[in-house]
Amino acid sequence: VCAQGRNLKAVLCQRCGSRVLLPGAATFARRELLLPAMRKKAVAAAGGGGDVVREHWLVRDMFSFENVGFTRDVGNVKFLVCADCEAGPIGWHCLDDKDSFYVALERVAHE
Repeated sequence: VCAQGRNLKAVLCQRCGSRVLLPGAATFARRELLLPAMRKKAVAAAGGGGDVVREHWLVRDMFSFENVGFTRDVGNVKFLVCADCEAGPIGWHCLDDKDSFYVALERVAHE
């Protein structure tokens, strides 16, 4: 994290290494969120088990992402997945807040 609270390194998919965010594209944030267990996109959207995550990269513009996909709506939430291998969810987006996309630090790698 740099002095401004932004990511110093690129954010990558843990499974395939695909680049999710470029350096400086997100801000460190703490927020308690429940994410389903890491699985392929279709299984993740169906639910079943999960983890409470507290540390995230907060992205304010969906076009800041290099390579991310979104699940279908699950209530008022869309989960973020790797667009290449569909591993996830790596993050969370509430449809009530159009400008907040959370990427869980423990679910991604850094380069």
